[in-house]
Amino acid sequence: MKSIEDYVHLEPKYYEAVLQNYDDLFAKQIAQINNDITNVVIYATGSSSNAAYGALPFMSNILKMPVKIEEPSIAENYLLHVEQNSLCIAISQGGHSYSVVKIIQRLQDAGNTVFALTSELDSPVGQVSHHVLDMGMPVEEMPYVSAGYSVEILDLMLLAMLIAQKTGKLSSVEFTPILAEIKNIVQKMPEVIKRASSWVENNISKFATAKRLVFIGYGAAYGVSREGETKTTEAVRISAWGKELEEYMHGPYLGLNPDDFIICLDPMGKLHDRMELLKRFLNKHVKNVYTIYAGKDESATADDLSLGITTSELLASLFMTVPVHLLAYKLSQVKKIDLQHSAYPDFDQITASKI
Repeated sequence: MKSIEDYVHLEPKYYEAVLQNYDDLFAKQIAQINNDITNVVIYATGSSSNAAYGALPFMSNILKMPVKIEEPSIAENYLLHVEQNSLCIAISQGGHSYSVVKIIQRLQDAGNTVFALTSELDSPVGQVSHHVLDMGMPVEEMPYVSAGYSVEILDLMLLAMLIAQKTGKLSSVEFTPILAEIKNIVQKMPEVIKRASSWVENNISKFATAKRLVFIGYGAAYGVSREGETKTTEAVRISAWGKELEEYMHGPYLGLNPDDFIICLDPMGKLHDRMELLKRFLNKHVKNVYTIYAGKDESATADDLSLGITTSELLASLFMTVPVHLLAYKLSQVKKIDLQHSAYPDFDQITASKI
């Protein structure tokens, strides 16, 4: 079975495949949507939800309409009114999520258009959905997804571009340079992985002493911070937080412990100066504060990581999770955690969270 690290190294290959085939994967289905849609609602949970938050700022900017993310269970049980001119996107990489299956059924019964994004087309999600979108990569063997999370971000960005083009919000002239910039990022992914791997190796002995990891991001990196919480909890099985920058500054900072390990995720965008102010505070009270930058920053220390890509902050989630996934994997190995077998094999049997 492939490991999380194996799948991180496969990300450039999967990205390239999606970019080569996005017309076949998505264009025909997107051509069916009405041009009068006024908003997009994404239904996802777990890492798929984190991926959606990573893509959200880009999608909102490109679509020029409201884009929101809902938890499928809450939406299916309590948020009972969805506008008919909403475009709904339900995500389940493996296609077996109980809550995603249920929300697709309820929305379709109410007459809403739902596109289901999955890598397993004959899964329960694929079988109940009227409009299935292939993620464009194989089913991930490792239960703690990494490449699938990243590919979902790219898929959502490309879907937003195609929808915007279909609805007249994005011209062909505007489409081309955005696609070129995404391709440029993909070409640089091997170097990103190399830098991230070196940083993890150089710092793994210190991170191995952590009782809690706190990931703080903003913009597209908010989704990365959420994924940091998810993967650390799943793979390392220690306490972890994933917070948005301002969210952290409005209460959670009061739970700060001197022995916390804090990773600031800076896509070098609008809130860069706000992040710098927070780090000034954190460095007064915590010894282990690290920053992962999308590009190069003059304030970076020897303990920080610069991924070396100068690009729009809206695209930073395509590559900024690489060190987060590698760190979670390497820590799991240091702690001798078996990721190929569930720590609680009776969970799905009792809860039926997967179909």
